Amino acid sequence: MDAMETLTKADLSKHLMEQMQLPKKDADQLVNTFLDAVVEALHRGEGVELRGFGSFRLRDRQARVGRNPRSGQSIQVPPKRVVYFKLGKELRSKLIDE
Repeated sequence: MDAMETLTKADLSKHLMEQMQLPKKDADQLVNTFLDAVVEALHRGEGVELRGFGSFRLRDRQARVGRNPRSGQSIQVPPKRVVYFKLGKELRSKLIDE
């Protein structure tokens, strides 16, 4: 089985350059500005909702006892905040229902 291809920031910039006839510098700035806004909102504890695409939220994970896969020894995993992504209805129907 072939490795799954990954869309990168450079790919997004290239797509914007082609679709909107933007110079590379402007396309890169647009991608970086958008991603920075998402990161800043999450850092402030806000959710990010992109209608039709999905939403990003922070979730708190409780502390738990984990297991070291090499030694099998129990370890204490501290509590942490993780980013959770939920698919929007339109994206779900395009990806899953087809």
